Amino acid sequence: MTCVANDSEIATYFPLVSDRIENAFQFHPLDRFTFFQRITIRMVGLAYYLAVRTIGLTLRFESIGVENLDRIKTDGRLPIYTAWHDRILACTYFFRDRKIIVLSSQSLDSEYTARCIQRFGFGIVKGSSSRGGVGGLVGMIRMMNKGFPAAFTIDGPRGPRYQVKMGPVALAQKTGNPILPFVIECKRFWRLGSWDRLQLPKPFSPAAVIFGEPIYVASKPGNGELEAKLLELQSSLDELVMRGEQWRVS
Repeated sequence: MTCVANDSEIATYFPLVSDRIENAFQFHPLDRFTFFQRITIRMVGLAYYLAVRTIGLTLRFESIGVENLDRIKTDGRLPIYTAWHDRILACTYFFRDRKIIVLSSQSLDSEYTARCIQRFGFGIVKGSSSRGGVGGLVGMIRMMNKGFPAAFTIDGPRGPRYQVKMGPVALAQKTGNPILPFVIECKRFWRLGSWDRLQLPKPFSPAAVIFGEPIYVASKPGNGELEAKLLELQSSLDELVMRGEQWRVS
C-alpha cells in the first residue's frame, strides 16, 4: 500500500521530530541499547568508516551525465539522490562531506551504518516504525526545506533487491525537489552474499558515477500519477544499471 503523508499529518508530526532532526549531523543517543550493544555500535561504526575510507581513497571516479545534476542546481532545486543499496560503499565515499540527509531506521544494525556515514558528513533522520513511517518522511521534508539535499538507497534496508519504494516520490511531491537517480559502477569488485549482493570495490578500481534524468513530481498529483512516477523511477534505475554494466565491460 502506498503511504504518503498528508498536510495534517505533517503538521501533527513537526513538533515530534523537531529535536531529532536538529541534531542530524551528531551521533544519536544510544540510551535504548544495552551497555554491550553501545560498545559494539561504536566499534563497528568506526570499523566500517575506516574500511570505506581506506578503499575509497584508492578509487578513480569519473562522472557521466553530470549535466542532469547541474540542471537541478540551475533551477534552484535540491537533488533527491536515489540509488540501489548494493552500491552503498562507493556512494558513501563519493558523496562525502556534502551535507546530504539520509533516512535510517531505529534498528541495531542501522546504527552501525549511521555512525559510519555520519563520519563522512551525512546527516541522519530516524524513521518511525509506526504510522507507515510518516515521522521519518516529515523529518526529511523539514531538512530539505532547510536547504539540505537528500538521498535514498531505495531498495534498503532489507529489500526486495532492485525494487523501488515510494519514499523518494513522496518526498519529491512534498518539497518540489526532483529525484535524481544514479548508479556507481566499479570496474572491479567483490560481491558479498548479503540480501542485496553488496558490491565491495576492489582497491584502485575505476568507477563511473552515472546520473539519470531528473524526475519531477507534481504537488497535487492526479489519479495514478504517483504510481506512474514510481514506475518511471524503477525504469530509470534499471536502465542506469545496464549502462553501468556496459561501461564496465567496455
